[in-house]
Amino acid sequence: MSCSFFGGEVFKDHFQPGIYVCAKCGHELFSSRAKYEHSSPWPAFTETVHEDSVSKCMDRPGALKVSCGKCGNGLGHEFLNDGPKRGQSRF
Repeated sequence: MSCSFFGGEVFKDHFQPGIYVCAKCGHELFSSRAKYEHSSPWPAFTETVHEDSVSKCMDRPGALKVSCGKCGNGLGHEFLNDGPKRGQSRF
């Protein structure tokens, strides 16, 4: 699976088993096991597949800018403490 974070989100309501990869380089980013339903217009995940799946930098309080850990392609944000369970993040 590949996933674009710039509109036309065909994977928002897609819950089949698999791995979501960077649309630019194919690097593994998220597993369908970490995906959950959320009111945002984008797919929502609680964690990455690998520790180096993404790189992060502070964007604003409570939000980190997230990029592909291999090629640097922009993926959106990690929202701290906004996941489905207390203390979890939302990608």
